[in-house]
Amino acid sequence: MARRINSTPKKDGFRMPGEFEEQEQIFMMWPERDDTWRNGGKPAQMAFAEVARAISEFEPVTMIVSKGQYENARNRLPEEIRVVEMSNDDAWVRDCGPSFVINDEGVVRGNDWDFNAWGGLVDGLYFPWDSDDAIAQKICELERVDSYKVDGFVFEGGSFHVDGEGTVITTEQCLLSEGRNPHMTKEEIEETVKEYLNCEKVIWLPEGIDPEETNGHVDDIACYIAPGEVAVVYTDDETHPWYKACQSAYETLCNEVDAKGRKLKVHKITTAKHPVTLPAGFDVDVACGAPAREEGDYCNASYMNFLICNGGVIVPQYGDENDALALEQIQALFPDRKAVGVNTVEVVYGGGNIHCITQQMPKRRKY
Repeated sequence: MARRINSTPKKDGFRMPGEFEEQEQIFMMWPERDDTWRNGGKPAQMAFAEVARAISEFEPVTMIVSKGQYENARNRLPEEIRVVEMSNDDAWVRDCGPSFVINDEGVVRGNDWDFNAWGGLVDGLYFPWDSDDAIAQKICELERVDSYKVDGFVFEGGSFHVDGEGTVITTEQCLLSEGRNPHMTKEEIEETVKEYLNCEKVIWLPEGIDPEETNGHVDDIACYIAPGEVAVVYTDDETHPWYKACQSAYETLCNEVDAKGRKLKVHKITTAKHPVTLPAGFDVDVACGAPAREEGDYCNASYMNFLICNGGVIVPQYGDENDALALEQIQALFPDRKAVGVNTVEVVYGGGNIHCITQQMPKRRKY
């Protein structure tokens, strides 16, 4: 049985663990939306399948698919990947799925945030989004995990990273955007984040590198690699479109301490040598209210949008000169894990990357 808990994780002694802590499985959602993915989603489906295969070398994967795509997904994915039918609006489980928390006994629960497609009727990317908003509860039901429904608070998994020891990193650009929680002050937002992630300190970066799609999700620009250690995308090229955001993130993190009073150790991750843009002949359906996607549009291809899993790190690759350098840098940050590169250009064309399309569940020690 999966109950709705009328309390908060902090009150109940649950915390969100760092992504580098032991995991039970990874959730993904199968792409098919015609105004997000080109050619009926087929190229993106191949990329998602490759990401799922790479993860499955390290831990179990559950792929959520629509009724219409169940047979296709089941036949395209290896048998060790679990395929589960579930209504959905798109493929971004990081943002619409549950953010899991765990207590000292190893019991896992889920946070079910409100989801409004990154901005609702202000600047959201699609409508309706009700099926995606229901995904978190359905996953918790599937796993028989109790959950907290955080009513009236829009929050996405890609908008924050935690160290598992009381500190969360996020961006002002995203959490304070008009389409998220305009009825709340920055202080009220911070207190809600602390209460449901069981954190003591929020580190606010000024902005992310993706102002249009997600209003600056932090998982494109910085993440925790261990308690007291963060990685940040960095460039000193003043002509690079990310220059201002990268410099401000690096400077902020270098001058911060975490909830335990530790000065952060900050590692730099390269950017791609060449920009990734939508290719000639790129075509998706045009939907009311959806942002136009046209040939030549700039895509946010960040190496930071990787996934840490048990024994591995799944790293985006773009066919770029700096692919090998990024893989080498990330491997050096995780000497006890294997860094595996997967070409995710088709995922980037849809507006996200590896971290955006995955959601980890911590390892349960008690049910």
